[in-house]
Amino acid sequence: MKTLFLPVLAVALSFAAFSQPEELTPREQAYRDSIAALNNQNAAIANSQEAYNSGISQFGQKNYEAAIKQFATSIQYDPHFTAAYYNKAIAENEAGKFGEARETVDKLLAIDPTYAKAYFQRGRAYQGLNNYANSEKDYEQSIKMDPSNPKAYYNFGTLRFMQQDYKGAISYFDKAIQLDPEFAYAYNDRGSCYRMLEQYPKAVADYETAARKNPNLAFVLNNIGTTKKNMKDYSGALAAFNRAISIDPGFYMAYNNRGVTLMEQGKTDDAVRDFEKAIQLNPDYAPAYSNLSAIYFKRKDYKKSKENADKAIAKDPAYAEAYVNRGIAREMLRDLNGACEDWQKAAEMGSETGQQLYSSNCN
Repeated sequence: MKTLFLPVLAVALSFAAFSQPEELTPREQAYRDSIAALNNQNAAIANSQEAYNSGISQFGQKNYEAAIKQFATSIQYDPHFTAAYYNKAIAENEAGKFGEARETVDKLLAIDPTYAKAYFQRGRAYQGLNNYANSEKDYEQSIKMDPSNPKAYYNFGTLRFMQQDYKGAISYFDKAIQLDPEFAYAYNDRGSCYRMLEQYPKAVADYETAARKNPNLAFVLNNIGTTKKNMKDYSGALAAFNRAISIDPGFYMAYNNRGVTLMEQGKTDDAVRDFEKAIQLNPDYAPAYSNLSAIYFKRKDYKKSKENADKAIAKDPAYAEAYVNRGIAREMLRDLNGACEDWQKAAEMGSETGQQLYSSNCN
């Protein structure tokens, strides 16, 4: 009986032996590995692209923090995806994360040093970090690599403006406008250069061009108003401020500036309403408190004048005009020592009025 089982056992053993997998040749193993790697790579690229697209969508909705996270995810899946680095840097700049934007661009340029637009974004980051020297270098490199980009000239112009090189800034805004004649911001900022140079007619002309190019920019109309006020064109100034407020009812600076114009016309009641409206819209806006201080001084209410100057200084301890106004109120309240302290402080901050009052009354 035992002999009858032997063939069956032999067949079973034979079947088990032939069911085992065979060893792959090195060539076959390499082929299989390449297919697996390709599949993994395709999956990573797909995931990277999906995260990138989501980042673009979030950026379009101005959800910059969410966009940054999506671009970072895209980079994790594909560390060589240069567009993800670039757009991540843009989102970081828009979010005010200038240090992170600089680091992102550094990584991008390590992958591709010829990525011209990246130098522009790093220049923006350095500008946000107040590192003007490096910002200028990157803007210059951006312009060298892509001389047709009006934004590079525009940003270089804003950098010159911040350094009070108004004539140099004008030359860059000129180039930006030449490349993009519809560039409303360039007209506006060139107008601001002319205003700082006290070339008011040129300033108004540029502001009005900016307003025509983009009628929805309330700050441009505010600039027209402040310039026309300097030209003593009060009706023109008020019209401009009114238009600015109609576009942006929450524009507290326009209320404040309209109040200053009304105050210069002797319309103090209307001015007070505008200053109070500006404070309602922005309780931390020091100039409105300081202007109320000046109004109450004109009304010979020296106590309220000082109180409002106190509020202005509490909101902005570096606001020189508030110290001037508080000093004047203190003088009328028979606190000459306090007045001199305020005028000296204003003078130290660069106020010519503070220096004159201190020199005339405190030496």
